[in-house]
Amino acid sequence: IMAGDSETHLRDRSENTDIIRQPFLIGVSGGTASGKSSVCEKIMELLGQNKIDHHQRQVVILSQDSFYKVLTPEQKAKALKGQFNFDHPDAFDSELIMQTLRQILQGKTVQIPVYDFVTHSRKDEFITVYPADVVLFEGILMFYSQEIRDLFQMKLFVDTDPDTRLSRRVLRDISERGRELEQVLAQYITFVKPAFEEFCLPTKKYADVIIPRGADNLVAINLIVQHIQDILNGGLNKRHNGCMNGHSTPRQRRTSESSSRPH
Repeated sequence: IMAGDSETHLRDRSENTDIIRQPFLIGVSGGTASGKSSVCEKIMELLGQNKIDHHQRQVVILSQDSFYKVLTPEQKAKALKGQFNFDHPDAFDSELIMQTLRQILQGKTVQIPVYDFVTHSRKDEFITVYPADVVLFEGILMFYSQEIRDLFQMKLFVDTDPDTRLSRRVLRDISERGRELEQVLAQYITFVKPAFEEFCLPTKKYADVIIPRGADNLVAINLIVQHIQDILNGGLNKRHNGCMNGHSTPRQRRTSESSSRPH
């Protein structure tokens, strides 16, 4: 059965109509252009989820980039000259992130703001995200706030060589965001690199899994996908019920103890 088999999913839902299935939240962090989005997309692709209608989707990807604060006219003027620090924790609307994550955990449909990187402003439109079984939330400072960090049941850190990240960032900002090379490099040296070292890199220690080389690391990604499939196929409920009944945990512990003993 494919992970995206909506029939099983719907049957599961109908059997537990009174129970809100709490989504499994996965935080994905790492430096700029480290491949966070690519890792999330690869996870979705391997789960066979990326071509399914939004209403049936069991896995969704959210980005911290959607949650940039609305800039004042002075800040916007700075931003257009490449003199605003978008890599600082204060640039993000953490309250809105918290509120959105709480609503997602309550099984609610949420509205995600759309950010325009060319004009440095929030668009009037929103993206509707329907309840899902697994939510991947990626961003450079996803683990910076403890309050947000503690909501994730799994934390991944994408660890990519800084030279690779810089070259990707330069190409992306010039082609997708209409920037000049000099401005991209100046912004990188002034804001991006120091902020990465001060705010992002220290949060690597909170990660459960560190993924070197990003989306190219199929071994790491396949292990993570296997874990997600286990959850989608009801593994989470079984584990939860097992722990609640007080059977599963001791039995698992005994097995691991016996297998780790020298023979």
